[in-house]
Amino acid sequence: MDLDYSTAELAFRAEVRDWLGGHAPPPLPPMDTADGFAAHRAWEAELAGARLSVVSWPEEYGGRGASLIDWLIFEEEYWAAGCPARVTQNGIFLLGPSLLRHGTPEQREHWLPRMARGDDVWAQAWSEPEAGSDLAALTSRAEPCEGGWRLYGHKTWSSRAAFATHGFGLFRTSGARHRGLTYFMFPMTDVAVRPIAQLDGLPGFAELRFDGVFTPESMVLGEVGQGWRIAMATTSSERGLTLRSPGRFLATADRLVELAGDADPVLADRAARCRVEAEAYQLHTFGTARRIMAGEEIGSAASLGKIFWSELDLRMHALALELLGDRAEDWLDGFLFSLAGPIYAGTNEIQRSIVAERVLGLPR
Repeated sequence: MDLDYSTAELAFRAEVRDWLGGHAPPPLPPMDTADGFAAHRAWEAELAGARLSVVSWPEEYGGRGASLIDWLIFEEEYWAAGCPARVTQNGIFLLGPSLLRHGTPEQREHWLPRMARGDDVWAQAWSEPEAGSDLAALTSRAEPCEGGWRLYGHKTWSSRAAFATHGFGLFRTSGARHRGLTYFMFPMTDVAVRPIAQLDGLPGFAELRFDGVFTPESMVLGEVGQGWRIAMATTSSERGLTLRSPGRFLATADRLVELAGDADPVLADRAARCRVEAEAYQLHTFGTARRIMAGEEIGSAASLGKIFWSELDLRMHALALELLGDRAEDWLDGFLFSLAGPIYAGTNEIQRSIVAERVLGLPR
């Protein structure tokens, strides 16, 4: 693997660093409040104005047609500049790649530029109360009607749903277990939303109830009955590359090392180890990006990255609290969020089973 940056990549890094140096916002209110949600959308619209919200997307959809390596460089600079988490991440990092690969030309032309600007903010609607981690067991269904489909059922733990404008998820269109699922996008207008409070009391999630919610035919992604295959591509993006870039953890590790500067040598050593592990994840991810750019699929190996970054993030925030004790206010929100890392995007227990069976070939 080539570890050297090209001249063009170095120039891109300099451009991004310079722009963020003049535009990075002050700390914004939490995105899980109405005011914070609006403030994050305004910031991301500004980012889109500089064509920096989706750098690896084609230019006609608001991107720069940049490589995955450029995207990783952008992410490093973004987090190093102290910029906030993205309220649009469900759309641009999960649905967006699926639309680029499986959407019709009309779907791509309509939805992707809006997603890049933050005009629409998408909620992810995978989980159901009775399905647990077995996504193929979901029971929410879709019935055909004139001009489209009617959606029925109950989804839960839907991130960003309290304030999102649209959602995407799987609904059952036949009795077949995996082949009976279809991938739908839908407006949130007629969906009954019940916010769910996180540990910090804010509605980071919501329950969704569908009682015949209409969505037009044009909101079906891919073919009817092919939802499982598309969803697996979405989850691979989520776990393997786009959901959590190394830049986020490198920035956290740098803060941690600085915090531990004059601390007990044992604690300082643990902080240094976290920095080394963040750098190891960076190198692993650059290798993954190079393989994707060469035409390879990530496949089930994506689960390895998800396990690694979620457990590293938890270790770093726990150590920060250990270092600061009751002065850890600046790290507390991050710590609470890191607790969820081993759970969301598929629990780490499920990811370990995937690695054992599909990567290592061990028996069930």
